[in-house]
Amino acid sequence: MHIHQRIWRYFQQHRMASIVAAQICVLLMIGLTVLGGTLGPRIIGAFAHSPCSSGDHSYTVASGNTLGGIAAGYGTTWERLASYNHLANPNMIYVHQIICIPGKHTTSGGGGGGSAVRGMGNYFPYGQCTWWAAQRYFDLHQVYVPWTTNADAWEWTARAYQFHWQVSSSPSVGAIMDLQPWVEGAYGLGHVAVVERVLSNGSVIASSMNWGAYYWRVTDVQFSPGPGVTFITF
Repeated sequence: MHIHQRIWRYFQQHRMASIVAAQICVLLMIGLTVLGGTLGPRIIGAFAHSPCSSGDHSYTVASGNTLGGIAAGYGTTWERLASYNHLANPNMIYVHQIICIPGKHTTSGGGGGGSAVRGMGNYFPYGQCTWWAAQRYFDLHQVYVPWTTNADAWEWTARAYQFHWQVSSSPSVGAIMDLQPWVEGAYGLGHVAVVERVLSNGSVIASSMNWGAYYWRVTDVQFSPGPGVTFITF
């Protein structure tokens, strides 16, 4: 075979490969367009969420949560939360996902009224943020928090609703501040502290234990109200 014939065959082979590659690209583009138009909104809807309205309470999903469990903590049903949050599959919620609780901006919990329950003492481990929040709140108001089980810091908001305490997104001096996991420096179990001052810019100075390098000391730290932050009072 002459050299020019070999060169010609070489270019012909690579030309066919280029045509096939171009056709595959076109088919992929068509497939992605169809996929985006049909399944795309469902995929996006599973992860994205609309900001909660001003009258809602926002709950940040933590590991182990179920929609039914969240609903029970706020005196509602999983069906209502699924519909309100446009969840295509109520059995699939994700850590750090925001669930909007309708009409829970500043209300007593449980959805059915009732008297707030007083605790009998401080049963949390000394040195934990939960111990300090319970003790400091008692020092200020002579009332202990009543929840002693299912009471990691991130769970205090749901427990407050169950025991008919007041939960608000607006801070007040002496309120227990509850941070959901990974909000404003909190770790996976969340964090609770007690509001000592409300600043003119809306931020708060809150006292807590188990925060920062000197975790065994009581420290005052500045926080800002926002998603994943609630304030609990008796």
